[in-house]
Amino acid sequence: MAKKKETAKPYQVFVSHATADKWLAKTLCEKIEESGASTFRDDRDIDGGDDIPERIRLAIKRSNELVVLLTPNSVDRPWVMFEVGAAWGRGGSLRIVPILYQVEVDTIPAIIKSKKAIHLNECDAYFAEVKARVGMHHEQD
Repeated sequence: MAKKKETAKPYQVFVSHATADKWLAKTLCEKIEESGASTFRDDRDIDGGDDIPERIRLAIKRSNELVVLLTPNSVDRPWVMFEVGAAWGRGGSLRIVPILYQVEVDTIPAIIKSKKAIHLNECDAYFAEVKARVGMHHEQD
């Protein structure tokens, strides 16, 4: 049984953000990882020479959920919308969680307006939810 856990796919959260919000994204990743999930962040996990859109597509395909950090820097960024669109294209099999920082609900892109958004200052509850999902994921393996 232990061998199965070693080869089990970790619960992965893709963190979508604008480059200007790297510190916030890094902090979110640290907190998510403390909850037991692995994270993917393009500025950290894509190497020089990699095909960026392909690496993002594969990472989203492997992820269990996508966190989109919506800030004044990211709300209109094409790459952030590309990542959200790729996640949305999975047809509901990928949880999409908007996290808001210094933006209002009415600025959420239409493609994810129906998703329950979380304000950055209320993320503790989100981290507890991730921890519970990680536990359920491991039970299914």
